[in-house]
Amino acid sequence: MSGLNYKHLYYFWMVVKHGGVLRAGEQLHVTPQAISGQLKLLEEAMGTALLRKRGRGLELTESGRLALSYADEIFHLGEELQDVLQNHPDGIPQQFRVGIGDMVPKTVAYHLLQPAFHSPQALRLICREGQLIQLLGDLATHQLDLVIADRPLPPESNVRAFNHLLGESSLCIVGTPSLCAQLSGDFPHNLQQAPFLMPGADAAIRPRLQGWLERHRLRVRVVAEFDDGALLKAFGKAGMGCFAVPTILADEICHEYQLAILGRIDELTEQFYAISVERRLTHPAVLAVTQQARASLFA
Repeated sequence: MSGLNYKHLYYFWMVVKHGGVLRAGEQLHVTPQAISGQLKLLEEAMGTALLRKRGRGLELTESGRLALSYADEIFHLGEELQDVLQNHPDGIPQQFRVGIGDMVPKTVAYHLLQPAFHSPQALRLICREGQLIQLLGDLATHQLDLVIADRPLPPESNVRAFNHLLGESSLCIVGTPSLCAQLSGDFPHNLQQAPFLMPGADAAIRPRLQGWLERHRLRVRVVAEFDDGALLKAFGKAGMGCFAVPTILADEICHEYQLAILGRIDELTEQFYAISVERRLTHPAVLAVTQQARASLFA
């Protein structure tokens, strides 16, 4: 197979995008015969048919559908590059690509990332949420600059990366005011048989929370468990059960979700980590995140 000619691929993309050779020719200011010739050369180079006749028009073959998916990505990226270069006279925004572990509270993630925008250089933040092991794979292949997680790098991970502790917080148990009013007695004994929303099995705080309940001989009634913290809070706001939140953000979360604090657990702490391929942090946005977290959020 000869090398890919991107001009031929572009003509193919335009034919599909505009619904035919004639309309593509009008957009490109070339004759339909010229476009047809370019399509033939592209198919010869690819060694497979990309389009076939159907009635008076054309339709994609299976190979054509695959080629179109790649062409879409290639030429949309080209359009994005042109936009960035032409419309940012003060400089090209620096991309800051961050993976957020799905058990990290969204409010914590926001407060951690917000200082990155104080940099004098224009910044484009790209956030991806997912399971830690998947995010670490993207970090290892340099698709991410940083991963924010509720646990350090797992010992069994084969990713060469470094843990940077951002800080830790004790926990508060919160619930709707009406639910808290129904749970009579002193904390934590008022949790006995209380409806409870438990973080999912992947949450680092879960085994510690379960251990704390067992030490205090408390049997909560687990109504549901969630891998997604935002969904857990939505159920909590609806009064389905009480749940644990970091103390440093308890007031803010209570205000946002119309909740009340039932009690505070000082003997339990939840940690948050920045995981990076750098042992010594140098990325300006990463430095802003870590320094502000230690100086303010977790001070």
